[in-house]
This record gives sequence, structure tokens and C-alpha cells, in this order.
Amino acid sequence: MVKWLTQEWLDKARELAAGQPERPGASARMQYLVSGGPEGDIEYYWILDNGKLVESKLGRLKDADVTLSVTYPDALKVQKGELDASAAFMQGRIKVTGSMAKMMSVLPITSSPEYRELQAQIAAVTDF
Repeated sequence: MVKWLTQEWLDKARELAAGQPERPGASARMQYLVSGGPEGDIEYYWILDNGKLVESKLGRLKDADVTLSVTYPDALKVQKGELDASAAFMQGRIKVTGSMAKMMSVLPITSSPEYRELQAQIAAVTDF
């Protein structure tokens, strides 16, 4: 088990995501800001290249295409599969700044069967 929102967790998620299908055009440098957690605010980023997670690290990405801000409780619900990421975005529970074109290029991934299976695999090895 790996603790959620740690570098170890990001590394494990990237390892599990290695088998995800290529999705041409689904590329973005994504900054995540999770606020109000028990240990304070957490910043991490993902770099997606044609649907493949090529980098994921704690910290701030200075040249992010898009920044997603979400509260800790909503981030937890998304990660556990209790709240659909696309629905949370549409409901304004995930705030997005930056390139909406980049965001829209990767958003469909979250509703794919492969992504849902990946979320389940990550949740199974995560200590929340």
C-alpha cells in the first residue's frame, strides 16, 4: 500500500498507467492543486503525451498547460471512484485555468473503460 498524494503514490500510479492505450492528441502538462487536506495543500503534476502518463511528480510545473484546483474531499471522492472526474469538472467542483483546448483533449480519457479499470487498480494499492 502507498499513501495517497505522496511521491511514492504518484510513482505507483505512473507504473500502473504504463499499459494504457495511446490516445493521439491527448497531450497536456497538467498541474493539480488539492486544498484543505489533513497535511495541508498538495501540489503535483502530470505530463501526458498522447494519453500516456510520462511524468508525475510532487511540486509545481512552471509551464503547465492547465491547472486543476480541487478540494481534498472532492479529490478523494474522484480517486475512490465515488465522483466522476468529468462530472466534477462540469459541476464546477474541479476548477480549471489555462488551456481549455488541452483540457478538452484529455477529458474523454476519464470516461474510458481502461481508465476506470486503472482507477480501481490504483485505489486497491492506495492507503487513503
